[in-house]
Amino acid sequence: MELGALFLILALALLVGFYLSQPLFDPRLRRVSVAAQTVADTREHVRSSLLAERDRLINALLELEFDYALGKIPEEDYPAQRDALRQAAVQVLRQLDEFEVKRDESVAEEQLEAALAARRAQRKGEALPEEMDEIERLIAERRRERQGKVAGFCPHCGQPVRQEDRFCPKCGMALKGG
Repeated sequence: MELGALFLILALALLVGFYLSQPLFDPRLRRVSVAAQTVADTREHVRSSLLAERDRLINALLELEFDYALGKIPEEDYPAQRDALRQAAVQVLRQLDEFEVKRDESVAEEQLEAALAARRAQRKGEALPEEMDEIERLIAERRRERQGKVAGFCPHCGQPVRQEDRFCPKCGMALKGG
């Protein structure tokens, strides 16, 4: 009887294991996750190759200038070679900028949507979330604090300083009488 119970428990465990692992073996889900991973890998590969190309062009420009300074490059060839490398570097930097803008658009859109939702809530007369109220209070408090009366100017850099300042907020020089 114990051997039969052991086989029954083993059979039930196998059935439960197959049932729970079924989503892992679904080819439709695997294709979607592989496709999403491939897109992410491709984007990262493009970004990485652009960064590597940028670094290569910067090094080539530095080597060209060094070789020119040593007299290895003829004076008439230097401007053409330098301009060609600079144009290639500009193109790579533009591609990197476009890539970064596309990447940051989703974050900017989320921030814009949050700001619009807060504005709509304010127009409708609804109360803003507590975090927004706390942030607004801190900003107003900081503005009042910064609007203290100017007591003079820093003798080192000319930055306006308040009476309670002990050090210049711009250059850090110790102020007399502070």
